[in-house]
Amino acid sequence: MKKLLAYIFTPIYFLVWAILLCLFHVIQVIALNVFGKKAHKISVDALNFFLIHTPYILGSSVRMHFSEELPTNRPIIFIANHGHTLDIPGIIWYLRKFTPKFVSKIELGKGVPSISYNLKHSGAALIDRKDAKQAITEIARLGKLIEENNYSAVIFPEGTRSRDGIMKPFKPGGINVLLKKAPNALVVPIYIHDSWKLHRYGTFPLGFGEKLSWNILPAIEPKGKTPDEVIELAENSIRKEYDLLNKLK
Repeated sequence: MKKLLAYIFTPIYFLVWAILLCLFHVIQVIALNVFGKKAHKISVDALNFFLIHTPYILGSSVRMHFSEELPTNRPIIFIANHGHTLDIPGIIWYLRKFTPKFVSKIELGKGVPSISYNLKHSGAALIDRKDAKQAITEIARLGKLIEENNYSAVIFPEGTRSRDGIMKPFKPGGINVLLKKAPNALVVPIYIHDSWKLHRYGTFPLGFGEKLSWNILPAIEPKGKTPDEVIELAENSIRKEYDLLNKLK
């Protein structure tokens, strides 16, 4: 029954996404060029408010849980697992007061309405995964940006989305660079639960009736720890939450 419903409602979901991306692309361009960066951020936040609620079309629910209150007077490095494109709107909307900037593959920097424009103009690190020097330079620039402005950086250290929910080993390189360039940053792990299930049937149809959640885990203070220790603590925290929630099913 769920799969039948998925076939019915997935085209509507994609249509709504397309309309939102095209509409807000125009809004972003006007906001940035006429009213400036603050207005641009407001337009991006508004877009992602709508995007993060589109799973209701698929009978799915979304929620974010904070394990503790996070400071806004210092930079933050958010480290998360990755299961679906929807992971990003969730982070942008629910963590909007931390001004999140993403480490993203360079291919997304062009050709996608709204998304490409935001990545190019928001300060995101667009990395070429085939060019290590370029990637390090971009991530270093992002680290410096968040350090100087008390923004946050978001990185998915698995390197690519999980298609089956099983977490891949973390790649430490990007996190190491961020920690070096943003020495005052707090590290906060995020476990994104079950977003991969939207791809349970492949590209089409999308999953129906899933319970998606973004769980903000206890922060890690990097001071007094080596980068490797910080990365290990973050990965272990996310994997522990993964094990806990999957055992409860």
